[in-house]
Amino acid sequence: MKLFILENKVNIFVTILLSTAIILYLAKIIAVEKLKRISKKTKNDLDDLIITFLEKIHSIFYLITALYISNQSTNLFLGNIKKTINLTFFIGSTYYITLFIQFFIEYGTQKITKQKAKEDKNFDSGPLYIFKNIAKYSIWLFAVIIILSNLGYNISTIIAGLGIGGIAIAFALQNILSDIFSFISIFFDKPFKIGDFIAFDQNKGRVKHIGIKTTRITTLQGEELIVPNKKLTDSEIHNFRKMKKRRVVFNIGITYETSFKKIIKTKQIIQNILEDIKDVEIERIHFKTLGEYSLLFEIAYYINSQEYIKYLDIQEHINLELIKQLNKEKIEFAYPTKKIFLDKIK
Repeated sequence: MKLFILENKVNIFVTILLSTAIILYLAKIIAVEKLKRISKKTKNDLDDLIITFLEKIHSIFYLITALYISNQSTNLFLGNIKKTINLTFFIGSTYYITLFIQFFIEYGTQKITKQKAKEDKNFDSGPLYIFKNIAKYSIWLFAVIIILSNLGYNISTIIAGLGIGGIAIAFALQNILSDIFSFISIFFDKPFKIGDFIAFDQNKGRVKHIGIKTTRITTLQGEELIVPNKKLTDSEIHNFRKMKKRRVVFNIGITYETSFKKIIKTKQIIQNILEDIKDVEIERIHFKTLGEYSLLFEIAYYINSQEYIKYLDIQEHINLELIKQLNKEKIEFAYPTKKIFLDKIK
């Protein structure tokens, strides 16, 4: 009777084993072929990702899965053999789940990189590549820890050891890690990007490269300024790219000997010069104050551009026109002078 029951169990086990293995293998082939047909009609890359993943699954894993299912159904093998079958299936499942997550991370990274490259020609894909690798190593480390836990190892001790080692490394690399975390902050917060003209502390320049530890800036003088990322995140940054309009304020002074009519005429000349320039919006023109040696006018206007060179060109044109037209009206610019008046002593 026992022999009959055992023989019956073996027959059921073999039947489930073979049928499950065949079904899984055929399901993979059918799914891959169907997805390939669908992928030709769609622009979505997700189906290509699933096809690649399914093709990566080895036939041995289908056999291991079938062995696990058939043994769970019949309990033909018990004790250490059952533990070995269960553990082998668990390791295989963990491996392929982790592999799928890795594929998904790579897929997401590629999609983001393509999208950002379309939006910005100067987009640097280096940071995303670094984050992708960090994520990949992290999930594989997590998978290894889970497997070790199922093998009977004390995970708490392993994690504690990794923690102590991590703290020691963190202290040794404190400055480098600060710059790396600052880089992460720059990458996600985007206070500036490559090509932006920025000012911080006493420095001004155009961002040339954003690295993991440092950012390189080409200054107005032409030299390359290499700045630690932490210094940039700790500083107040003026980003001129995000400035839609540039506001300009400047002063001119004319002499006290200028007549009242010519003072009024000076204001009109300034206004006419500004009104004739394209992309300039006048904010105000005021005879502001009686200075120490001049009658002082203050002028404020906007340029509908963020370009520094354009601002210089416009201001140069204004200065030349002021000299030309004020000289024509015989209105003199003031400069520092002192007059001494002597009373004639009788």
